[in-house]
Amino acid sequence: MAQLDGGCACGAVRYRLTSKPMIVHCCHCRDCQQQTGGAFAINALIETDRIEVLQGEIAVYEMPTDSGRPHDIHRCRKCATALWSDYGRRPYLRFVRATTLDDRGALPPDVHIFTVSKLPWVGLPSDVPAFAIYYEMDELWSAGALARRKAATEGKPAG
Repeated sequence: MAQLDGGCACGAVRYRLTSKPMIVHCCHCRDCQQQTGGAFAINALIETDRIEVLQGEIAVYEMPTDSGRPHDIHRCRKCATALWSDYGRRPYLRFVRATTLDDRGALPPDVHIFTVSKLPWVGLPSDVPAFAIYYEMDELWSAGALARRKAATEGKPAG
């Protein structure tokens, strides 16, 4: 894997992903639209311990959600760029904003989710799975990614 480094808009925070993510979502939900000011968010799902903060300070902001589940956004303390999220307060998993990587195109989406609220002028590629809401993980995730997620939920290191 090529090194995946990223950071905030002002340069105060720099981080590195120490492995490739388990999967990359393009989320079209209304929360992502409103909170990013864009049509969707590109989230790279990765274990928390595989994000190495190289410099800077992170602040955590609790955000409201349509589902009522907790959603904490980790932002640069200086410029407030959203770097990653914790959906549901799962300490082992983060949703890294893939476009905060230095190479913004390094992690294209593996799947489009919540397309039921996709903006009508956004087109979807025919070669990437898309779901109105969500999908069954064991049908879409690789065996290796499923093993990593299971190990993370159990607090065990995974390859």
